[in-house]
Amino acid sequence: MAGSYKFKIATEEGEFEQIHELNYETFVEEIPQHAENERKRLVDKFHDENTYIICLDEGHLLGMLAVRDRRPFSLDQKIPGLDSYLPHARSVCEIRLLSVRKERRHRKVILGLFNVLARYCEEKSYDLALISGNVAQQRLYHTLGFKPFGPRVGGEGAMYQPMYLTPGNYYGIKERMKLLSRMEETAPGTKEPVSMLPGPVDISPHARAAMNGTPVSHRSGKFVEDLNRVKGLLCELAGAGFASILMGSGTLANDAVAARLSLKNDRGLVLSNGEFGERLIDHASRWGLSFKTVETDWGESFDYEEIERTLDCNTGTKWLWAVHSETSTGVLNDAGILKEICIKRGVELCLDCISSIGTVPLDLSGVHMATGVSGKGLRSYPGISFVLHNSPIEPAYGKLPRYLDLGLYSGSNPFTFSSNMLYALKGALENLNAGERYSRISELALWVRERLRDTGFLIVAKKGHESPSLITVQLPGWLDSSETGLRLERSGFLLNWRSVYLRERNWIQIALMGECTRERIMPLLGLLGNVIKPRRRAL
Repeated sequence: MAGSYKFKIATEEGEFEQIHELNYETFVEEIPQHAENERKRLVDKFHDENTYIICLDEGHLLGMLAVRDRRPFSLDQKIPGLDSYLPHARSVCEIRLLSVRKERRHRKVILGLFNVLARYCEEKSYDLALISGNVAQQRLYHTLGFKPFGPRVGGEGAMYQPMYLTPGNYYGIKERMKLLSRMEETAPGTKEPVSMLPGPVDISPHARAAMNGTPVSHRSGKFVEDLNRVKGLLCELAGAGFASILMGSGTLANDAVAARLSLKNDRGLVLSNGEFGERLIDHASRWGLSFKTVETDWGESFDYEEIERTLDCNTGTKWLWAVHSETSTGVLNDAGILKEICIKRGVELCLDCISSIGTVPLDLSGVHMATGVSGKGLRSYPGISFVLHNSPIEPAYGKLPRYLDLGLYSGSNPFTFSSNMLYALKGALENLNAGERYSRISELALWVRERLRDTGFLIVAKKGHESPSLITVQLPGWLDSSETGLRLERSGFLLNWRSVYLRERNWIQIALMGECTRERIMPLLGLLGNVIKPRRRAL
């Protein structure tokens, strides 16, 4: 049972009659695979050999699938040499006629059918189950454990991917059915979604209050005074000398850094061990900068001796650009070592501190330029970015686009600026107890990582090189990050999984930048434990 649904093997004459009607509705009217007829019923050519697994709601048929183990299968007729694509098996069945009424198409019906299918396959000791999966539902089949093989079959409007399921995954289907029931319920103690995103994060209550104020002109004396106050707070927080504040995302701030580097036409070095290191390479390339790279695998820390060797072999290098906290992997690169390396060689160090400011202690003294944003660790609204620097920057008239010329931002803001956004950031900064926050995030991250590792999850960042506020998790191959992320959202937990670079690697990410406590995270860890523990026992 799932809700008021009943899942069973069809045995009654009335059930078979509804099966023929749904068969017609799906494979004649919706998917034109068969000719129309006046009776509006379609009896499958293998009907007498089929076992039908069905879903009923008070006797009304909602969905079905058919299982048959006599050769030739329908796939035998569509794929010559079918067995050559398959792993060795003694007993094989084919799953066909998967159909759910349009108005009731949701995951509970599908997974309930496959749950009964898993039990049936175990009882029959089938070594292999074949299916032609609708290409539009590939993610679902992947989540259920099916493996694609061979060429697609069918035609326009009805294209299918042949797939198979092995006994090792029958158990996984049953466990996913149980998991869905648990995860679709609201997690205990959560009324509003618990955000563990790296952005937007839970907004500081002081930022929320300030955001609701009456807008003021960005030319007014009050605004200029408050702008300078915010600059001072940022410099104090990060140990920098000056701050240029822009309306835009971190990408804008990094473009402004690249623009500044382009003025001297010096050679540089860009480091990359994740998505945002690759984006720095892209920034530098788009601005036509002359540079070399040191790149390492995502999730790995840098070999700092290699960086030194690269600089020593390229004595004309004048600047080095790196990400401090690599958002994609949760790796915290060592800014202190990079400073030492650069100072020793007279190289100007530039850092992307977008995910580290407000989450880890920063000392940007000796750093040429560093970027940050109003959201993430500072817990204000996204939309403001800034460049922290340790020397005054003069305007580059006629050499750079106005909006990217950091020299124009030294006094009052030269362009239209939202006072509400500024005051929200000001409110967040003025009420930020940095030392307490750093300690709390670090202790919480250590606890969460230990719990995840004990449960059996793989943390992407290696021990000793983790960013406290970012925990990127590699899911096992039998779990799909998108499916897992969506189910957690239904349970009231917002995790980062939608970024393309996460989906490509089957990663999910827990960010501790907002208002996170053990009490709020405990239900999430319980849900994640329910995901992996049954499968570990099966193995």
